Amino acid sequence: MKTQVLVTGGTGYIGSHTAVELIEEGFDVVIIDNLSNSQESVLDGIEKITGVRPAFEKFDLCEREKVKAFFQRYPRIEAIIHFAALKAVGESVKKPLEYYRNNLVSLINLLECMKGNVLKNFIFSSSCTVYGQPDVLPVTEKAPVKKALSPYGNTKQIAEEIIQDYLASCADDLRCISLRYFNPIGAHPSALIGELPTGVPQNLVPFVTQTAIGIHSELKVFGNDYNTPDGTCIRDYIYVMDLAKAHVAALKRLLENKHKSPFEVFNLGTGKGLSVLEIITTFEKVTGVKLNYRFAPRREGDIEKIWADPSLANRELGWKAETSLEDTLLSAWKWEKYIRGKNN
Repeated sequence: MKTQVLVTGGTGYIGSHTAVELIEEGFDVVIIDNLSNSQESVLDGIEKITGVRPAFEKFDLCEREKVKAFFQRYPRIEAIIHFAALKAVGESVKKPLEYYRNNLVSLINLLECMKGNVLKNFIFSSSCTVYGQPDVLPVTEKAPVKKALSPYGNTKQIAEEIIQDYLASCADDLRCISLRYFNPIGAHPSALIGELPTGVPQNLVPFVTQTAIGIHSELKVFGNDYNTPDGTCIRDYIYVMDLAKAHVAALKRLLENKHKSPFEVFNLGTGKGLSVLEIITTFEKVTGVKLNYRFAPRREGDIEKIWADPSLANRELGWKAETSLEDTLLSAWKWEKYIRGKNN
């Protein structure tokens, strides 16, 4: 019988790509999503790619009784990959209480039900935002967790603390791997699933592709006076399917009892920092589309520059980000053209 895995937020961007990778690796996937920032039609894309339609339940993980009832219906679940969260840095500055309530209450409900259902394996979708603006680059897992620059980043810090405190309190053999993502971009090569933000995109690449296709008249680049070579922010951009593969590697590590402590942390990135302008010029080069962009004031909560040292994940998970930036941006553009063609 296949190992059953719960993917929360599984119709979202990273969740849906990870669901595909899990199914293709032979896992039985169950998805919970409240569809606040995704669409149920994503399940169609997953099914077209894999030939399997994962079980799907629509409800909010902040509703404790519904979470409890869910686990009664699915007693075979052996692991949870927890993506479900609000995730926009800028929005979190404007709506902090909404972010704290959603991101932390949902986590607590899941952890409580794990103990009640003797469920041992938990993978947490964390973020490089926990490092704030690092003193040393590239960032290793030993870098200090600094005061968060946004409520979103703070929810990830607090969530990791909650998980560690909970693990320390449990006599059960609970274990967690926290995966600290850098900046996921791109789409599945089939263009059947990809990043589909609601409203105006908060992330760079969807804004780039939507501007390129004519949805927006211009692309705003937030800040050109940072202490970087071209004045724009630097990030570590990782292909979403490479990121999805890391989740499968982390899951197998837990299921095969290869973890070295109850709580492990891995940075997931390419190890290379790229500026906003480098993303724009590379996109223009590989697509042949000229972008209309202008500089705007800095955005509150943004970090100046950060990129990963992924060597621990490379070594311990046997995983590496391998897809080129050019192929990654082409996949994002292919996805943008697909969804606009489908919707017109």
